[in-house]
Amino acid sequence: MRLGINSIVLLFILSLYGCNTVTKQSEDIQLKFLDEYLLPNELFIDSTLVGGLSGIDSYNDIYYITCDDDKTPRFYETKITFSNAKFDTIVFSKAIVLKGVKGTLDLESIVVDSVQNQVLLVSEGSIKNGDDPSFFSVNFKGEFIENFKIPQYFEAKGKQLPRHNGVFEGLTKSLDEQGGYWIPTELPLKLDGPKPKYTATTSPVRFTYFNDEGRATKQFAYLLDNIAKKPLGDFAVNGITDVLSYAPNKLLTIERSYSSGYENQGNVIKIYNLEYTDAANTLQHKKLNNTNYYPVQKELVFNFEAIKDMLKNKSIDNIEGVCFGPILPNGNKTLLFIADNDFNKQGNRQNQFILMEMIVQ
Repeated sequence: MRLGINSIVLLFILSLYGCNTVTKQSEDIQLKFLDEYLLPNELFIDSTLVGGLSGIDSYNDIYYITCDDDKTPRFYETKITFSNAKFDTIVFSKAIVLKGVKGTLDLESIVVDSVQNQVLLVSEGSIKNGDDPSFFSVNFKGEFIENFKIPQYFEAKGKQLPRHNGVFEGLTKSLDEQGGYWIPTELPLKLDGPKPKYTATTSPVRFTYFNDEGRATKQFAYLLDNIAKKPLGDFAVNGITDVLSYAPNKLLTIERSYSSGYENQGNVIKIYNLEYTDAANTLQHKKLNNTNYYPVQKELVFNFEAIKDMLKNKSIDNIEGVCFGPILPNGNKTLLFIADNDFNKQGNRQNQFILMEMIVQ
């Protein structure tokens, strides 16, 4: 069959984007390091150990921070003060333990809904134990309000085989006109593709949009980088840890690569800029492996390797959360990043806070 010129162009585009994505340096946005703050690893609030910090949002000058302790699922009310574009103090004032929420809760991200006066949370659940990931709301006392329906392929028994500790990992309020929320997965569904390796793979994760009624209505695919460092031990991973909407149709996302065997130098954290209007809607795709689709195109904004020598321990920890910080005198926004110290189980992990200036061209 003879192909017209439009068909040839389409096939060429699919050959470029059906299984691969193009990464370039962002010209639209830059990040500038301002300061770092380390919390002690033996800090207790309301009889709970502060650690496992996995998501952050702010409202009325209070920062709300999730803890991924599945035994006592909770979020914290925290007061963070700044002076001259630097951290002044960070005070954890209250631990809010969740009440009435069913299943295993591995809390990974948080958004305060000031209109409905509630807190929205995502949890990875426990795939190996048959507990679904979830997107739900509670009040400011941690009391359950509502659970939102998720696509079947994210459920623990979904035929697309979600990975344990690899499902819902971020949450952000969309700044598009229609509002709603974006939720990415950390790792690919097993039928979508393999986990990233040190060698090249095609590893797509799904960013799903939920409207203001909590219903999933669209989605795009994002291709993960390879693992950044060849593991010297028996474990390595790369995946999405959080996402932040900063303008209509635009997101920042955190991509975290970790390789064992490097002591406190195993993490490589990259920030990417996404403009998703041209990405294909993959919501109805039962699998992404061996399927033609247009993934979102990502632009590298910042690699945390560039600031390691400026940090107290010359180490980037497991950055898992991001939100907006204070507005600077020059009018620029700041970004506040937090690290999950995994309750210091490995002995060299940090409750790390990093403040950056956001420069939009």
